[in-house]
This record gives sequence, C-alpha cells and structure tokens, in this order.
Amino acid sequence: MSSLPRIDLHAHAFHPKIADKVVAQLQEHYHIPAIGNGLWEDMVPRLRRAGISYSAVLAAATKPEQVEPANHYAASLLGTPGIIPFGTMHPDYTRMEEMLAYLWDKGIRGIKLHPDFQGFRLDDPRLLPFFGAVEGRFTLLVHVGDRLPPAENPSCPFKVAAIKRRFPRLKLIAAHFGGVWHWPYVVEALQGLDIYMDTSSSLFAIPQELLEQIFHAFPRKNFFFGSDYPLFDCGEEVERLQRRLKLTSSETEEILTNANALELTGACRPLPPE
Repeated sequence: MSSLPRIDLHAHAFHPKIADKVVAQLQEHYHIPAIGNGLWEDMVPRLRRAGISYSAVLAAATKPEQVEPANHYAASLLGTPGIIPFGTMHPDYTRMEEMLAYLWDKGIRGIKLHPDFQGFRLDDPRLLPFFGAVEGRFTLLVHVGDRLPPAENPSCPFKVAAIKRRFPRLKLIAAHFGGVWHWPYVVEALQGLDIYMDTSSSLFAIPQELLEQIFHAFPRKNFFFGSDYPLFDCGEEVERLQRRLKLTSSETEEILTNANALELTGACRPLPPE
C-alpha cells in the first residue's frame, strides 16, 4: 500500500435527524438497496477496513433556504477526523458571495451540486455567476447523468463540457465516470478537456466496453475513487474497481491516493487507526 493516504471523494453522511429519510429517498430514486444507514458512525469501520484515511461528505440543498443550515453543518464537521466536508449552493440563494466567503474562511474547499435533486438544470444561466465566483478557488463536484436523454436531463456530460469551456480554470469533477447512465456520451463530450471524474455509482452497471473506453480516453490523474456510501461499501468498490479494470495494486493506489484529491484535505485530519 502507498504511504500516501487513501481518499474516498464521493460519499454521504447525514445528520442523524434526516439520515433515515434521505437514505430512503436515495433507494427509491436509484432503485439500489443501500448497504449503510447514512451515519458517519456506520461509515467509519468501512473506511478502516478499506484502509481509507479521508472521506468527502457531500450534501446538496434542494431548496435555497437549506443552503445555510447545510453549509453550517458541513463546517461543523471540519474537526471530525477523516471527514472532508463539501459545501452546497442553490441558484435561488441570494447571498452567494457571503456564503462562499464563509466556506472559504472555514477551510472548506469543495462544493457539490446535484441538479437532478436540487431542481435546476446545469445549463441554467442563473448559475453563471456562481461558476465565475468559484473558478480558480473551489473544486466543484457535480452529479452527472440519469435516465433521461442528455438534452432533457438536468445534467449531462455535454452540459459539463460547456461549463468547462466557458470557465477553463474551474476545477470540475463529473461524478459517476462522467455521467451515470450517460456513459455512451462521456468520451465524445469530455475528451480533450481537463475534467476530473469519480468512480462512484458506476461499477455495478456500466458495460465493460464503455468502462474501458472511458478509463483509457483520459489521463489517469483525472480519476478519483468514490464509493457513494451509503449505497455502496467503499471496500467492496475498491475491489470492484481493481477487478473490472484489471488494475495492478500500484495502479489502484494511484487512483486512491490521487494528488489532486489530496489538495482537498487541507487542514482536515486523517482518520486515526482503530
């Protein structure tokens, strides 16, 4: 194993008051039985078994009035060993600049958008000031893809590509190997652009030919490991990644310890040994 820390850059741990409700919503939407209850305490032993030192904890405000409590909760997690908290934003939230300054001052360097759940399209012009404000500062992780065709879906690889072309200094992560269920469009839309991808919620369903096509079309440095806990277990996803792509141990470590993901750890403390 590498001396660098392993990072799971796509996972969710919810406030105990809402964890049951959110996990139920995830299962209903994706038709995937969750392996966890969505609580950090349930994720920790899974991370330890997989030798993972950090896990991003992602959230998405489905209404503008949820932006502040969600981001305050993210900031409260900064002292928890092992957690890399991400902030959230909504195009209808009216105090964007103040909130971004709050996140930056607290030490949060990543923001998550989930257009499909948050009720807006990724090509909504209202998002342009937000993209401009985070460009060159924050890392933006975006949920991409779903069952609708790209033009009809709130997010898709082509919309991600358009954002990157307009905001070239934006550090952008397209979740789910560039777009869950939109894998046939990923290479066409994203090749040649310096866009990162995570491996979450894909390995269970992506056809082998498409998986290999995407993986070999982009630099290795552009892939981050992601489990999408509580839907999947991080250790099982590491094994599945290595098996399906026929990776050597060192190649697997290269993804798990990606230096571009390490930048997001900032002042966060790693998960201590048990």
